[in-house]
Amino acid sequence: MHTQLYKVLTSQEWKSASQNGQICTQLDDTDGFVHLSSARQLTMTMSLYFSEEERVVLLQINEADIKDGLTYEYSEKRNGQFAHFYGKLSIKKISQFWHLDRSVFSLPDEVMLQAEQD
Repeated sequence: MHTQLYKVLTSQEWKSASQNGQICTQLDDTDGFVHLSSARQLTMTMSLYFSEEERVVLLQINEADIKDGLTYEYSEKRNGQFAHFYGKLSIKKISQFWHLDRSVFSLPDEVMLQAEQD
């Protein structure tokens, strides 16, 4: 089984990525890399950065498909190692995606199973 990484986008960020073919948020642009989360880190990522959003798009990316630009770096704020992708991340690297509504904001079963196995 491949390790999966995740990127959460607002609806506007998803629209932009769909139009220009690249996954990159304003925060990613500022920090110089694309922020990614493991299945285990997703709930906190959504809570910290997307609590005001009514709807988000959850992207799943196979770690092996982006290994050339991928590194894991320590985050003091979150006290853990986080996946950071350096370079342009094409939407062609997305293996699966889901639209999540605020009323639910529950993770898909496949993602929760991944979290249990990590």
